[in-house]
Amino acid sequence: MTATIEPEVGKARTRKEDARLITGRTRWTDNITLPGMLHIAVLRSPFAHARINSIDTTEARGMPGVEAVYTAADLDPDGAIGLPCAWPVTPDMKHPRRPVLADKQVNFAGEGVAAVVARSVAEARDALEGIDVDYDELPVVLGLENALAEAAPLVHEDLGTNRNALWVFDSGEAGTGGSVEEAINTGEVVLKRRFRQQRLVPAFMEPRSCVVDPTSAQITMWSATQIPHILKTMAALTLGIPEHKLRVIAPDVGGGFGGKIAVLPEEALALLVALKLGKPVKWTETRSETMQTAHHGRDQIQDITISANRDGTVTGLKVELLADMGAYLGLVGPGVPILGAFMFNAIYKIPAYHFACTNVFTNTTLTDAYRGAGRPEATFGIERMMDELAAEIGMDPLELRERNWIKHEEFPFTTVSGLTYDSGNYEAATEKAKQLFDYDGLRREQAERRERNDPVQLGIGISTFTEMCGLAPSRVLGSLDYGAGGWEHAAIRMLPTGKVEVITGSSAHGQGHETAWSQIVADQLGVPFEDVEVLHGDTQSSHKGLDTYGSRSLAVGGIAVVKAADKVIAKARTIAAHLMECSPDDLEFEQGKFTVRGTDKSTTIQDVVFATFMAHNLPEGVEPSVDSEAVYDPENFSFPHGTHLCAAEVDTETGRVQLRSYVSVDDVGAVVNPLIVEGQVHGGLAQGIAQALFEEAVFNESGTLTTGTFADYLLPSAADLPSFTTDRTETPSTTNPLGVKGVGEAGTIASTPAVVNAVVDAIRHLGVNDVEMPCSPMRVWSAIHRGRTGAGGLGAEAGGGLGSIDATGGAQ
Repeated sequence: MTATIEPEVGKARTRKEDARLITGRTRWTDNITLPGMLHIAVLRSPFAHARINSIDTTEARGMPGVEAVYTAADLDPDGAIGLPCAWPVTPDMKHPRRPVLADKQVNFAGEGVAAVVARSVAEARDALEGIDVDYDELPVVLGLENALAEAAPLVHEDLGTNRNALWVFDSGEAGTGGSVEEAINTGEVVLKRRFRQQRLVPAFMEPRSCVVDPTSAQITMWSATQIPHILKTMAALTLGIPEHKLRVIAPDVGGGFGGKIAVLPEEALALLVALKLGKPVKWTETRSETMQTAHHGRDQIQDITISANRDGTVTGLKVELLADMGAYLGLVGPGVPILGAFMFNAIYKIPAYHFACTNVFTNTTLTDAYRGAGRPEATFGIERMMDELAAEIGMDPLELRERNWIKHEEFPFTTVSGLTYDSGNYEAATEKAKQLFDYDGLRREQAERRERNDPVQLGIGISTFTEMCGLAPSRVLGSLDYGAGGWEHAAIRMLPTGKVEVITGSSAHGQGHETAWSQIVADQLGVPFEDVEVLHGDTQSSHKGLDTYGSRSLAVGGIAVVKAADKVIAKARTIAAHLMECSPDDLEFEQGKFTVRGTDKSTTIQDVVFATFMAHNLPEGVEPSVDSEAVYDPENFSFPHGTHLCAAEVDTETGRVQLRSYVSVDDVGAVVNPLIVEGQVHGGLAQGIAQALFEEAVFNESGTLTTGTFADYLLPSAADLPSFTTDRTETPSTTNPLGVKGVGEAGTIASTPAVVNAVVDAIRHLGVNDVEMPCSPMRVWSAIHRGRTGAGGLGAEAGGGLGSIDATGGAQ
């Protein structure tokens, strides 16, 4: 009797990658050293807005070790090169040229103006002191509403405006729902709130870095990037390099969080310099450069109006966003808030919806994708509003959510924003979360503390969320004018000895692709997990792909692997049938064996592969290969969901917030590796909680980033976070053969509103309806004192302003 092989999918395998990653026995981009390699350092503007009158590089050129010094005039004398933006969200979107090095004007503090190439990093950085730039300072515009004011200074004078684009969705006009204005005008309860999404820094572990070797027939670039394939294509288009002459490699990448989904000016700079000198060059940024010039995330003002009946039934939702683009447009930056447009309605049956987003230029570092990319912002807005509505009508906030959410028997469900959710069970996830959290017990404790006027109050925060991930059906991206598709590519090579090489276009930067893909292929082909090798991140071995972002790796890239495996089996079936002298239709394939139906006659796929390699006995006209590739374009997004509950203790005398417990129950569809899922959830929770309580990028009135180091930009440590209680429910996706959804962004999307709702819930009885993020002790304390004097919370009155804070963390 043949032993049953235990399935790999669903098994908590430790990651193959960890042996090298955790021990440091790996290759980061900055580890790469080539013979004769030179080093690049970039001189950056100290001003947020200034004209460049002249740049004198004479002294720098004569300093020790210096091989060359370049300005824009040296590298791009015609001003023809501009970095790409792949998402023109409207036909009239303003897209100012973003140069590799500033030529006539700098538009944010930290913009590169000159580059030194030297024999060592130290010599290159020292020589920056020998460059003299004559600037004329220009007026600086900071803050979204300031930038839109009638007499505001212009970031780009030739545009005549700081308004980048206006994008609107209206359910009445789209035919997906009713009129929002009618819903608001007739609503029994109408609430308006303003929320601020502060600016964040991705703060990945490994700073950005690239190495370019132009010394062979093909130019090779190594880059710490999330998008080697997109970088290759965009570099070719931008710089005029023949694409077949460029190879891009993303070696092990120490985190990205969206912060490495860009085509960098420094990558273009390194390519231009390497080609000019004919020598290998390397650029690696300092941590201060990361903070100052790597794109930032979030930075929105959300004006939200919700209407409802007195029984809690939501009748309408109106969202008006202002989104800060910074001084230039990132690769997908203009589209980030647009992704959120489809998620403000969240898990709720909202009958009327209007969304309008105005993208705005300011003299700050540009913004672009940051973990969740538009969807955390939307989830925050709607989940805060559900708490506000519950408080207004005197209903338990979980009861209010249940009254409005899509019931499990109603799937598939087409939402007011036009998306079709294929599966979900919000009731099951919420019930499990309530039990793990002891929701009713904590509510009783909260009431007791309020009754005795305890100086430390207890708040309970809720976030019931869904997200659109698995980006994305190409036709949908096309309808949104996105500059690429959403498909993914995979290939499987069957080696003569029965081992397997999997090539994926989804490039990992810490997600565990090598392990999860091995588990999938082991089950599909019936080969041992240890016999599978996963290759990725090199455009020569993985020649086709659209890379990693938007929780698309498994739901799109993983399905491409399944499709490629299906083709391998189909090819092998034909050869196996020939070897066993039967019809291919008579063969069953299970656990790596082809068996003639109704007999014990069988052969393994490895034996078929070796026979194919030998090619001594193949069917007429069949080539000696079962290698296969597939391109998978998803038919829909995937829609993971979950319920997150947070208990926070707030000291009303000091404003200090202490997270007491945190429970998350997520539904990410079928799970390939529970250990990887747990890691993704834990990391996402830490990132979302950090936005709620700790992180903020702050500029002073002259446009200088005042949080440019980790001494000023506060990242939480393990000591700042509670032990998370995590669990799952499972409603498989109906739109892909594995039933998988996505998990990479879930924790970040859900946790921020859960924590802020907990903070506000703890002190709402003191007259507070909002605390602006991050909820620092000073901001919490100030909100309590405003509440006691009847001034209300920040949400009712916060303006665009500078988004700056004083030295003690209080809102200015």
